[in-house]
Amino acid sequence: MEQVGARPDDWDELKVAHQIFGDRFHIAQHYHDSLAGDGVERGLIGPREVPRLWERHLLNCAVVAELIGEGESVVDVGSGAGLPGIPLAIARPDLRVTLVEPLLRRSVYLAEFVEAHGLDVLVVRGRAEESGVIKEAGGADVVTSRAVAPLEKLTKWSMPLVHEHGRMLALKGSSAAEEIERARPALAKLGAGKIDIVECGKGLVPVPTVVVRAERLSRRQRHGR
Repeated sequence: MEQVGARPDDWDELKVAHQIFGDRFHIAQHYHDSLAGDGVERGLIGPREVPRLWERHLLNCAVVAELIGEGESVVDVGSGAGLPGIPLAIARPDLRVTLVEPLLRRSVYLAEFVEAHGLDVLVVRGRAEESGVIKEAGGADVVTSRAVAPLEKLTKWSMPLVHEHGRMLALKGSSAAEEIERARPALAKLGAGKIDIVECGKGLVPVPTVVVRAERLSRRQRHGR
């Protein structure tokens, strides 16, 4: 997810990381180091991403916690190397986080990290649209995703995983508004409403994280009753 913007000269990524992760900063540091080492070796993160792991990946994801309420359940679809699910779980231990990832090597990495650091996170191997995944992970308050698919396809996968009035939080780039307008009729058919764009992390990160937020409408709302 490409984002552009000027980094202030006095911006200190570790200071911000301490602020966001608090007394669990050491777990975030272990995750950073794991991505920089094991993550690169396993092909989960490109080597060029290592110098900007804090800014572009961990902090970029963790600030989305601003949009999630106390104790809510979160399903992260297409979790990959655990983004944004693991940073959210570290920053907010009150959340009930499930990581959904279809590829074996990625799901194994996720399970290993979660177990090694005692995170209360469930790892489910499978595709978000599979009935078994929906049965195991569905009914959540929030579904998150980052650089997984175009918005229409993402909505089709996400809406069945949240309860009525649950929310989809899709981390997107600067073209989010254009993508929404192109997909708006399809999104309505999929039961997504109250669609807006939110910027997270203002005042914390150099470039705020752009999130497309949508609510799963009830059947009554979808049919205008």
